[in-house]
Amino acid sequence: MFLMRVPLARASFRGATSFLKLMVLVLVRMLPRAFASLRPSLRPSRGVQRHFSAVTLPADSNQAQGIGQYAKDLIDGKYGDNVDASVYERVEMFHTDSVMCGISALALKTNAPTLLREEALTYKDTKGATVFGSSEKCAPEKVIAANASAVREWDSNGTVFGFNPKIPGHDAGEFGHNDFYPVVMAAAQVTGKVDGKKALLAMIALDEIRGRLAEVFSLKSYKIDHVVHGAIASAAVYGALLGASVEEIESAIGMAVAHYIPFRAIRAGKQLSDSKGASAAISTEAAVLSMRRAMRGFVGPKDIFRNPEAIFRFFEPSTGTGKSKDNIDITLSNKVRWGVGPSPFNLVLSHAGDDFAVMGMHFKLGLYEHQSAGALEGAISALVQNPELCAGGVDGIAGINIIAYEPAFGIIGDPAKKDPTTRQSADHSMAFIVSRILQKVLKSGKAQMRSIKTNLTESPLSPYDYGKDALYEKDTRALMEKISFSHGGPEYDAKYPDGIPTAIDITLKSGKVISSGMVMYPSGHARNTSADLKKILQHKNRMLGDIVFPERSTVDNFVSRLVTMKDASATDVGSLYDFDFSAIKKHDCIDG
Repeated sequence: MFLMRVPLARASFRGATSFLKLMVLVLVRMLPRAFASLRPSLRPSRGVQRHFSAVTLPADSNQAQGIGQYAKDLIDGKYGDNVDASVYERVEMFHTDSVMCGISALALKTNAPTLLREEALTYKDTKGATVFGSSEKCAPEKVIAANASAVREWDSNGTVFGFNPKIPGHDAGEFGHNDFYPVVMAAAQVTGKVDGKKALLAMIALDEIRGRLAEVFSLKSYKIDHVVHGAIASAAVYGALLGASVEEIESAIGMAVAHYIPFRAIRAGKQLSDSKGASAAISTEAAVLSMRRAMRGFVGPKDIFRNPEAIFRFFEPSTGTGKSKDNIDITLSNKVRWGVGPSPFNLVLSHAGDDFAVMGMHFKLGLYEHQSAGALEGAISALVQNPELCAGGVDGIAGINIIAYEPAFGIIGDPAKKDPTTRQSADHSMAFIVSRILQKVLKSGKAQMRSIKTNLTESPLSPYDYGKDALYEKDTRALMEKISFSHGGPEYDAKYPDGIPTAIDITLKSGKVISSGMVMYPSGHARNTSADLKKILQHKNRMLGDIVFPERSTVDNFVSRLVTMKDASATDVGSLYDFDFSAIKKHDCIDG
């Protein structure tokens, strides 16, 4: 023992210092790994990583299988009953909103929803699903196309901007809409075994998959339509509800991505067509058909997210060259670029708590393209706070300048859209949208007597604000000519997609300039804390329901079934969309 103690007793301070440095180095390397295990990992690994409230699908894993496994596990309760009640309530609100949009579009005889509904009714299937206002079973993919087209027609249901600052890399900012709930309802009708709570959980799963994909991959950057993410989620959730295997879901996702990619030609040009509103419906029809085929044995492309020739690695290469949204390297001789490699992103999917994608999605208070929401709130704020503007009316306005961010400035602020001749073009024209709301509130004579919130709630833009008569209304056209647009530049662009930064300056003929200031989180935005969403949506549901049903009591009863869906039995879920279509209010076609 004495001999062993001698060297230690004689150890120099230099040796002790070296030892301490070594220990510090070890701790520095180990601690980040220890702390990383406490949050969803974004470091690629060879399999799905599970955490206390989320799973991470690493870039070097088979994410198509991972999405399928996640959908099955969440819907089948493998993670336990740990989804916060607020998430169920939020998806219930979005679902109700979408249904009321859909049935009112049918009542006003809009073209694509009416045509696709009639088409679905020709595909009889005793083991199928039902379109809005019918109890007759038809082919599920046809039913989904009809119902999804209806809920999207007004462009007034929920919106996602694909931005989650809580998760690194989840800030791609892709658009998306809550068009896909008919997938869940059709699957519930096909199986007859899905109660209200399970149906809502499946809707949460669908929104989670498409919402998180929107956060990691910007389709619009490559001129691809945003509905692709919803189609992928639809295939996974439909398959999970019908008991498909993970491999079958992988095949369906592979088929949807390899065979059915829609480009934004759907939305290009001065005048938009039925294809704009029906894009989600058509893509989802293909996705569900792919899922049905996969369950019959058809084998689609595997591991599609890591496939170098599928859209993800094609547009965002992960090997052999750098990523660029301006210049896509497609050099065919670059074998590394087209070889084995990871997908461009890790994907984090929540399964517990309240941090789900649906909680970051946005409501529309009426009918308008959501990127105009800031301009609408700014305009109404100017009316409420400036008696001179109200007194002078439309004639007292010399000019209006709207300052916006990209992509709003380039899409709905496009000067070419100041002459819309179709409803689909008008609801994507910020000039038209702002002109209609200013006129509506000014002509009501009540702008000064109501708060901003009350004006937003009680004077929403309705389907009639985009009908054939409204398109060519003299005062609307005159006011549109006074509107100009300015790009807010880097200051505005940097604040999107966290918010939708917009300002509006109204110049009166007296020379006075009324400025709204920048609006970041208008009413309906997920990060707005002042709006009374339940009151606003109650008014909106009644506005749309009154178009469909002759009696207000019928409207309220129908809405009540939707907002209490969580407690519905499987039988009740199967008949949730039932009503007597022949007894609805009679209207001429809104589009003439």
